[in-house]
Amino acid sequence: MPHYLAFDLGAESGRAMLGSISGQSLTLEELHRFSNTPVRLPTGLYWDTLRLFHEIQQGLAAAGRERKLALSGVGIDTWGVDFGLLGPDGALVDNPRHYRDPRNNGILEKAFQVVPREEIFAHTGLQFMQLNSLFQLYAMRLAHSPAFQTARTLLMMPDLFNYWLTGVARVELSDASTTQFYNPVRRGWATELLERFGLPSAILPQIVPSGTLLGPLLDHVAEAAGLDASPVYATCGHDTASAVAAVPAQGGDWCYISSGTWSLMGVELPEPVISEGALRLNFTNEIGYGGSVRFLKNIAGLWLVQECRRAWALEGRQYGYDELARLAATAAPFKAVIDPDAFLEPGRLPEKIAAFCRSTGQAEPDSPAAFCRVIFESLALRYRQVLESLEALLGRRLELIHIVGGGSRNQVLNQLVADATGRPVIAGPSEATAAGNVLVQAIGSGLLSGLAEARELVRRSFPLTSVAPQPQADWDHAYELFRRIRRSD
Repeated sequence: MPHYLAFDLGAESGRAMLGSISGQSLTLEELHRFSNTPVRLPTGLYWDTLRLFHEIQQGLAAAGRERKLALSGVGIDTWGVDFGLLGPDGALVDNPRHYRDPRNNGILEKAFQVVPREEIFAHTGLQFMQLNSLFQLYAMRLAHSPAFQTARTLLMMPDLFNYWLTGVARVELSDASTTQFYNPVRRGWATELLERFGLPSAILPQIVPSGTLLGPLLDHVAEAAGLDASPVYATCGHDTASAVAAVPAQGGDWCYISSGTWSLMGVELPEPVISEGALRLNFTNEIGYGGSVRFLKNIAGLWLVQECRRAWALEGRQYGYDELARLAATAAPFKAVIDPDAFLEPGRLPEKIAAFCRSTGQAEPDSPAAFCRVIFESLALRYRQVLESLEALLGRRLELIHIVGGGSRNQVLNQLVADATGRPVIAGPSEATAAGNVLVQAIGSGLLSGLAEARELVRRSFPLTSVAPQPQADWDHAYELFRRIRRSD
């Protein structure tokens, strides 16, 4: 039986997931789980990168030394946009920053003074967020960062870990497309754009397609883990691309929500949409498996609940995510709405949500149940708005919403999404990212023929939940309020 090891690193935790393909099914088993906690220093907010690589090695050892498995493949996916810089000797010159690092504040306005927003979008087709790699790199240049001046190679986070596993420095396509210096029309680095910002394109490695075999584990890595020369694949390195690869969809009139720390809502297309409408509505064109275009929008997702939960824990009130969902279901509906995307920086989120409600003339939530109800309803309303924008840009109706990822387990939110949008929802698989990671490895190794066979395998292997909409007039009233308080698009 072929076994593939998928490392799925999210903004809150990481896992080593064993994917085994036997006959007509894929099974997933968690071998190792670890936290992913950013570190705040006087100089900024950082990822604990070396510890994360240590945890990856622990996951390899769980497969090798503990389970005595022979692996048909190893693949790593992470969040997008963040990167590590290597010096002339191949060593990391600075610890990678977190995309929420305050160094990025105000960088968009400075960047648009150099290259107008419209020109950047024409080159990249990417939505504008201050956390995008282009703006992070430009912020480093403006700060005269020693790491920027020393760097000889830029690797996105999954590619950095792949480099430490194999010694091969490549950038995988799906993660390259999150940088805002990748051109989805020309299918290559947007070197002219980098030159306009005074950024070096020589630091950018070769881009490889999803599913590319990078090479075997380095000898010392394999020996420490008790593995043979297991092959490492550049799976879909961006976790959303991996999740979308595992969407159990059929036909063409569907959209997806990859629901987790972020919500990524969009459609699969053969070509990018780089138009005035896409720019005005701040949509993005990222690349998925096989060169497909993930035409989507980033939405602040369940990070809002994560941050509230963290704040309550600091006060001595501990809540599980399932408990918070149950509490939200008991709270009174439609008491207030917020703009989910108005909250970017971590810390004191319940206070910030209460202040937002006061500033917009609404009642403040007065309990964890009420806070979570406001968050869930506001997310559902934001999904409705994005759905309308997608349909307007595509000129067709989308009949079905697939919700995948950890958030698909939230039955309360799933029902609210169906009710707010008036569309049926299919929820699952909850482990879409790990499943997609494994499936792309399996395609790369030749075990599966392509994405159609992979998605059929998903439909056979994982339980899916259908949610019918139960629309009511109160949603329309809430939506009108939501549209008034939203700051843009």
